Amino acid sequence: MIQQTTESRPTEREPDATRVRFRHRQRTGPTPATVSAPAAGSPRAQWADAAKGVCIVLVVLWHVVVKDYLQIDWRIGVPVPGFWGTLGEQFLPLRMPLFFTISGVFAANAAQRPWRLVARGRIAGFLYLYAVWLLIHTAVLAAAPQLPTDRATSALGLLEQLTITPSNLWYLYALAVYFTIAKATRRLPRTLVLLPAAALSAVAAAGLLDTPGNRAGLYQNLVFFLAGLSLRPQIERWAATANRRRLVLTSGAYVLALAAMAVTGAQQWFGVWPAVSVLAVIFGITAAARLTSWSVLSDPLARLGRITLPIYVVHMPVLALLHRLLLVPVSGLGGSAQGLIVFGYPILLTGLVIGLSLAVHRALLAVRAGWLFALPGRRRVEAAR
Repeated sequence: MIQQTTESRPTEREPDATRVRFRHRQRTGPTPATVSAPAAGSPRAQWADAAKGVCIVLVVLWHVVVKDYLQIDWRIGVPVPGFWGTLGEQFLPLRMPLFFTISGVFAANAAQRPWRLVARGRIAGFLYLYAVWLLIHTAVLAAAPQLPTDRATSALGLLEQLTITPSNLWYLYALAVYFTIAKATRRLPRTLVLLPAAALSAVAAAGLLDTPGNRAGLYQNLVFFLAGLSLRPQIERWAATANRRRLVLTSGAYVLALAAMAVTGAQQWFGVWPAVSVLAVIFGITAAARLTSWSVLSDPLARLGRITLPIYVVHMPVLALLHRLLLVPVSGLGGSAQGLIVFGYPILLTGLVIGLSLAVHRALLAVRAGWLFALPGRRRVEAAR
């Protein structure tokens, strides 16, 4: 996984995706990434998809910064790389908690369906995607050993990633587990479900559990998925009534919480990280809801938010290959040349990685490799969420 200074942080270290949606062939039954959603074009769908679009961009940006940008030998005499690393860390409490909260919101109806449909359409579907792309990642990452990320280097390591210690693709693994828990506990009172999940999140964030690989993210984000699922009406009302004053208050609260946590070194104090993540999610929902009034931004972000699955599963192999191509040439540039690109490099590479990931997705669909993005069945789906 991320093998930088962030290894000691109690939050997830990989990404990034949320309710996944992609264009595909039609299928009548449920699909592995299908979660019930509001009608397309509704304000609620717009803010949720826009939030997902922002989150997937932040996920890719974080991986670009930590796995490529900070590995380059920058000889420029100014701390620009450190700025990007610090900036990325400020979104750690936001990215995956917000992703999973929205996933839970859209999973509310799906979790009420019969076990047979949930088991195949969601649980088996996500596990299938996880296993297929884990094998692909393992093969591609072997060709880019310089990239600092988790990878299986033996059959035993691969088995471990398939079962008890999820890989960089842990979001898919987590959704399968979370859907199982949500379905099994759907008849229990809300507090009996959320309180244990919150306690697990606090224990994991405080470092009181063994969390190799991506288990920390798995343990910490269950509460956000379950909260999105069980608090869907409240979340929708909050988004529908978001205003400028609330945006200022929530953003201010998030910034102050981050500052206080940094000053006191409270990242691993029991309950602190989950509490800051809750503030981050509230801010994220508010900001996404307000963003819908600016269609020039919200429309492209919402479109991106509807196709997060291919970006999520493809971007790491793409980044690994680009890292292999760029690391030595960029490190070998002179100081003046590096000074011209050092600030914009993460932004440009993030856009390139996302664009190439979507191009790979389209190419795979064109050669009838849609089975890489959905559990094979009688028919395919046009819009899996």
